Amino acid sequence: MNKIIIAGPCTFASYDEIKKIASLLKERGIEYFRAGTFKMRTDPNSFQGLRDEGMEMLLKLKEELDIKIVTELTTIEQVKKYGDKIDIIQIGTRNMYNYELLKEVGKTKTPVILKRNFAASYNEWIKAAEYIKREGNTNIILCERGVRNTISNETRNILDLQAIPYIKNNTDYKIIIDPSHASGLSYMVESMSCAALTAGADGLLIEVHYDPSQSLCDSKETIDFDTLDKIIEFYKTM
Repeated sequence: MNKIIIAGPCTFASYDEIKKIASLLKERGIEYFRAGTFKMRTDPNSFQGLRDEGMEMLLKLKEELDIKIVTELTTIEQVKKYGDKIDIIQIGTRNMYNYELLKEVGKTKTPVILKRNFAASYNEWIKAAEYIKREGNTNIILCERGVRNTISNETRNILDLQAIPYIKNNTDYKIIIDPSHASGLSYMVESMSCAALTAGADGLLIEVHYDPSQSLCDSKETIDFDTLDKIIEFYKTM
């Protein structure tokens, strides 16, 4: 089974919180823990993450629980400081066009998740990946996280499952799906996860919390562990 599940909270407020979530993930055989500490938020008044303090917590968690850490880095300085200490660097949707940042990530040997910008074409997305690749880092995973919903406001974005066969037939990149950000609604995450795996996705990036209502941000799209268990059961059939 070559597909992966990367799971964890959008962000966090304490070490005890992420340790509890990571422990529950490890019990389920999930090796990759995702959590944001450098948060790029549309609203400047929203919680921006614990930043360097949070990164120290993530690195402590990595050592204490022997779990792989996936987190977003948003500046060249952060990549230089932490890029070789974490297991996968995430480049968020807003930074897909930040070519200088992509070049810096390309100088590392750390695997990279490159999220599609919410208004980017497939070609623009692929070209962004080339900025990383040209600097020497070829371990690139593309992540579809939904395109901007211009039709209605019932869902946060629209998950583009057609991206899966397109990327797999026109590039050599792996592609994973983020069903949490795509809909913004937790009750859609299970079905969209299963649909993505059926369509050939190489993995999932999921927001999960032991108490979604207490999640610092994106609580409406965060699933609980009962739902994650259902996704894992389906994942095992692939």
